[in-house]
Amino acid sequence: MNQWWWKVLGIVLIFYTVIVGMLTPLKPGVIDVSPQRIEAGMDVTISVTGYNNHFNEAKENRAYLKVGESSFLPGEPVEIMDHNTIKFQFNIPEVVPSSDSLVRASLTVDNEIDGYSLYPNGVFIKQIPDEDYNHSGVWLDRPDQIHDLSSFRFPYRSILNETIRNTFFHITLWFSMFILLIAGLYYAIKYLTTKKLDYDHRSKSLTVVAILFGVMGIITGSIWARFTWGAWWTPDVKLNMSAVAMLIYLAYLVLRGSIKDQDQEARLASAYNIFAFVALIPLVFVIPRLTDSLHPGNGGNPALGGEDLDNTLRMIFYPSILGLTLIGVWMASLYYRVIKAKEKILLGS
Repeated sequence: MNQWWWKVLGIVLIFYTVIVGMLTPLKPGVIDVSPQRIEAGMDVTISVTGYNNHFNEAKENRAYLKVGESSFLPGEPVEIMDHNTIKFQFNIPEVVPSSDSLVRASLTVDNEIDGYSLYPNGVFIKQIPDEDYNHSGVWLDRPDQIHDLSSFRFPYRSILNETIRNTFFHITLWFSMFILLIAGLYYAIKYLTTKKLDYDHRSKSLTVVAILFGVMGIITGSIWARFTWGAWWTPDVKLNMSAVAMLIYLAYLVLRGSIKDQDQEARLASAYNIFAFVALIPLVFVIPRLTDSLHPGNGGNPALGGEDLDNTLRMIFYPSILGLTLIGVWMASLYYRVIKAKEKILLGS
């Protein structure tokens, strides 16, 4: 059992990722507000379209327009259309607490069933700024009590919606791929320094499984792009550089298949493995950060921070990385045994 515990752990973690990651509901959110452009000094009815909300079941629905860090304008509910659609009336003062002529405001809706939902910077207020205007009595320093859901739910993120669950597969596949590639690189260096063929076998098995994980990561990323960006592939620098990196590693397989002499294959493949990993770093981590990108983590878009990966997501995200890595090591060990078996057959013949 001692040699099997980590394999069992890997299987359990993958099942945990799939079951909990797919069945946990999302928190309520705000998909859209209309109108998004309003003028100061007017009474405006804003229609709110939510997600996973229960407006028609709540005892009290509230809404606030937030300007800056500490200015809140309350609204009154005027009509509940259904469980996900509600209208609020806002009496916009002639001047809002900002020196800008076009002010960005966030909308927060709240009730005792759903908790609060935020539509950040989604409303624009046109005004004639007046620094001497007295905002007291109209704009609140803080809203009334805001409800927060205590149940275990994933965060609602605009555009991502339910596809946020792909975080546990697409991103974790790439994390596991890097771990396996580093292990393969280690054994490639060990072979070049010792010339022991067993190290090359281990390097090959780990690298091949890592390439498989990388291809699966590209496929899951393409599916994610289709449902969030509207296309299976976009001319995004992160996507293109990742594809180039995988093509470089696919050439590693071609190189190994084109050389008949085992020692020469091991020597050239180990050297190429080092080159491929060195090329991977700027392609995936450096170049995409030098330009704008739709992909999180590049072009000013945050990645794996509080806005993208909260504590509930982390409870599945990190176990998924560990589970996939353990499964990857298991797959590599099986492939390693196949390589050794073929070697024995060749030596026996």
